[in-house]
Amino acid sequence: MGLRGPRAKPTTDQGKRKQPAWKRRRLSRAERVIAFIESLKLTTGKYAGQQFRLRDWQKVIVRRIYGGNQKHREVRQALITCGRKNGKTQIVAGLSATHLFGPESEPRGEVYSAASDRNQASRIFRELEAMILADPDLSARCNIQRFAKKIEVLSGDGAGSTYEALSSDARKAHSLNPSFVVCDELAQWPNRELYDNLVTGTGAREEPLVVVISTMSSDPHHVMTELVNYGQQILDGILEDPSFAPFIFTTPADADIWDEENWYLANPALGDFRSLEEMRKFAEQAARIPSRESVFRNLYLNMPVNSDKRFISQNDWDGCERPIDPEDLRGRPCVGGLDLGSTTDLTSLVLYFPEDGGAVLPYFWVPSERLDEREHSDHVPYRTWHKQGFLEAPAGRAVDKLAVIRRIAEISSVFDIRGIAFDRWRLEDLQKLLSDEGIEIPIYPFGQGFRSMGPAVDALETAILNRALKHPGHPILTWNAANAVIEMDAAGARKISKRRSIERVDGLVALVMAAGLAAIETPKEERSCYEDHGILFL
Repeated sequence: MGLRGPRAKPTTDQGKRKQPAWKRRRLSRAERVIAFIESLKLTTGKYAGQQFRLRDWQKVIVRRIYGGNQKHREVRQALITCGRKNGKTQIVAGLSATHLFGPESEPRGEVYSAASDRNQASRIFRELEAMILADPDLSARCNIQRFAKKIEVLSGDGAGSTYEALSSDARKAHSLNPSFVVCDELAQWPNRELYDNLVTGTGAREEPLVVVISTMSSDPHHVMTELVNYGQQILDGILEDPSFAPFIFTTPADADIWDEENWYLANPALGDFRSLEEMRKFAEQAARIPSRESVFRNLYLNMPVNSDKRFISQNDWDGCERPIDPEDLRGRPCVGGLDLGSTTDLTSLVLYFPEDGGAVLPYFWVPSERLDEREHSDHVPYRTWHKQGFLEAPAGRAVDKLAVIRRIAEISSVFDIRGIAFDRWRLEDLQKLLSDEGIEIPIYPFGQGFRSMGPAVDALETAILNRALKHPGHPILTWNAANAVIEMDAAGARKISKRRSIERVDGLVALVMAAGLAAIETPKEERSCYEDHGILFL
């Protein structure tokens, strides 16, 4: 059964065993990896007890990562994204074994598999353990610590190396020195902290490798989405990065999801060890039960879908993205919506130009001393956005409303702002700030309840669906749009729910108010005009 105790010693008959096939000199580096994995036995599923046989599509992945006859491997990170049940646990367990005590092992290497929680992390450990126990030679060379989810190599190739299963809520990755890492189902990780710690921890290794294997994330700012977008740009020839190897199996957003031919695009093992019959049954249920359609799209077809409760689908929002040059809008008439943060919140102003194709220009502010705090709590790159010019950060720990007002005054000198909608309950505070500074900007009270927000939400939704709105792909506004969840009253009126929305929606609320203001035929300064349209009401 092999070594189990801390004082156990390796057996003495290993030298009598026939040299394994993967050690043949004529093999390329990639072929050695393939030969080693195929020397292992599968322990679960329909092929349990049989030798591991990599499919052609799996061999393509291995050859791309390990580079044929290359002496030095270029690839440092690989992304494999596909639908569920395509054998990912087995392949990553095989790759972990390869780097632990196979042809890619190194003295005192550190191999890790990380997942969203301890249960998910233990699945790869159990698969790897079963593969080891099915091979007398590997079993004799290892000390398996089942409780700690850890494996030590005591002799032979990779002597001194260790494997350990980690969960994404672990706080110990700062001191690790990984040689090989598997990030399992990265889309389910609550944040990117462990991922960043593992990737940056590989810097001391000569040829480290991080493999991410997961279905896609519906969050446009999740690290998984970031990697998929980067990988797609490489596949499209937009970027060149030989150190990053992307393998993206997905059903296109515009494809017919009920056509079985499109299922194969996201499931390379479909009809083989991935059951076609099971997928047909779930598709039948998804066609009848709306709540299951999003599950079918995401987990079966590997499509980045939003929750059914979201206000705007990612496809509709992306369809409105167009390049916008602010200089082309100089002096042009527009209206705006202002969501002024209370103390430490995100503050947003969104200008809407109905006469210029529905162009949108967003502005955002966060207190400079809150950037790190906001980045940690919201799990989005506030500092990067600030450096890129998407976010302004006035000094202080609280929202500097005066700095925001002065900045809005500067903006109003560039564009012909006919009116800015603002929360009616805080109108007097804003008007006093403007008066004290001698700033004349037409501000109109806008109720935050269903009566005012309902028509405004309808107006914005119509503009988006009819492509009568165009936005510049501003990352913060796009993030807000992806987070927005709708509430509905008994009469069917809708509003953006800050309480129920996934994360911040301030910019989209400002855009909704701007669209509502623009929907009124001719904005006037007379209060009665807005009373007639319900803007003053809750």
